[in-house]
Amino acid sequence: MAFSMTGFGRGEASSATRAFTAEIRAVNHRYCDITIKMPRPFMNFEERLRQIIAQNIGRGKVDVYINYEEFGDREHNVTADASLAKAYMDAAGALKAQFGLRDDVSLSTLLRIPDIIKIENADPDEEEIWNLLSASVQAAVGALVSMRGREGEKLAGDISRRLEALSALIEKVAERAPAVIGEYRERLNARLAELLGANVIDENRIAAEIVLFAERCGIDEEIIRYRSHLAQAAGCLSSGEAVGRKLDFLLQEINREVNTIGSKANDLIISEKVVEMKTEAEKIREQIQNLE
Repeated sequence: MAFSMTGFGRGEASSATRAFTAEIRAVNHRYCDITIKMPRPFMNFEERLRQIIAQNIGRGKVDVYINYEEFGDREHNVTADASLAKAYMDAAGALKAQFGLRDDVSLSTLLRIPDIIKIENADPDEEEIWNLLSASVQAAVGALVSMRGREGEKLAGDISRRLEALSALIEKVAERAPAVIGEYRERLNARLAELLGANVIDENRIAAEIVLFAERCGIDEEIIRYRSHLAQAAGCLSSGEAVGRKLDFLLQEINREVNTIGSKANDLIISEKVVEMKTEAEKIREQIQNLE
């Protein structure tokens, strides 16, 4: 199954106190380029998230956006720094004794002193955070892959039809090729008869000329390689692997054979088929740029 490089996926995961939402957008790219944007407290999970994404996506520019929401009563830890409070009380007692002050240090006084009372948010359960975060990303990746698969199926169908068109065209060229040599022989004989009139024509020399022409214009090898490339391209589409780069290479080879056929054939009908093949190949090339 072929996959497109473009797509979108969204996933959510939540508990009683928090929720993660992940959105993934992917577009064409030569390599697998992953960018993750998420709240700073969770950046330590970035590499693990990259692994999840890379396991499912072989190629494309992938942008991941993660949103975090917290709700419900949050747990807090409130602690008192007794040693600091004692230090304040000792200092206050020393001032009282030195200056004969009235003792009015109370609990409310201590609570107003900075750093006596510390309020800390309870550390979140890291395992719970990871389970929710990874679940949201996996859901988004699953949706993205499904969309890329649907798009890839459409692209593969179009490419397959165009490969069939190329196959039909090369068979027409193969059917036409033998006639090119025969027509050349007839033209050569007619020309020689016109030039030499009743003089004897050297059949051996004519045969030698025909052999040279056949060697220069023979396209049997190109047709064989062309058919092989087409068969490999058709096989790629049903392989279930990332096929974009391989198809791109095969298409370059197909174009190479087409150009050689066009330059060697020396025939108007074959030249017309070459133009049609180049047109179809260009359309395939455009579609391949969207495949993973």
